Amino acid sequence: MALPWKTLDRFTDGNETLELRQRGAKDFLITLGSQVLMNSMAQRSEMALGTMGCKGLEHHGAPRVLVGGLGMGCTLRAVLDALPETAEVVVAELNPRIVEWCRGPLAPLTGGAVSDPRVTVSVGDVAALIAGTACGTGEKPFDAIIIDLYRGPHPKTDKTNDPFYGSRAIANACKALKPGGTFAVWGETFDEAFLKRMTRGGFKATCERPGKGGYRHAVFLGKKAG
Repeated sequence: MALPWKTLDRFTDGNETLELRQRGAKDFLITLGSQVLMNSMAQRSEMALGTMGCKGLEHHGAPRVLVGGLGMGCTLRAVLDALPETAEVVVAELNPRIVEWCRGPLAPLTGGAVSDPRVTVSVGDVAALIAGTACGTGEKPFDAIIIDLYRGPHPKTDKTNDPFYGSRAIANACKALKPGGTFAVWGETFDEAFLKRMTRGGFKATCERPGKGGYRHAVFLGKKAG
């Protein structure tokens, strides 16, 4: 018989309630209302996103990487495992309570990834951080920008104005990257229109579907020239 879920913490975000639940040493859920946002036992594509987004940076002298969305910290763990000790990783997370969870009950899941000395947490909107970097008023340019947000791009995405997946957001990401930089985006499913927008926005774009068998999420990869 499966163990019952235990609610460790909850908070209200707008009109929705987020909960952190646990029923085993490494078996966690983050829920939003009646929806499951994240499951610690199903992180294959998130880990692949972090690894693919940092491909080629393992021998870089001092790479700078931006991770948009902390979640359970599994993408961040994959990013850190792919980077040298000289790396600098900025994590943008909108909800400070999520950061607390990753420093607390979720820390054993990722080996304390959020507390790694290479990591700086920025509590705020990753879209605004990228836009500021693009226009030269924010962070220094990045070698990789990795976006891991709920659902990802989809056919109903606003093609121009979506803050993460629209053409303007893609243009900002391109400007915020160093020459040869990588823009990596997690998606619940494949979205051909988003892939085309990445290509028009200055990237050599591809899409991977990690794993074999079962439902496979999408990892969109864009390489900036240089």
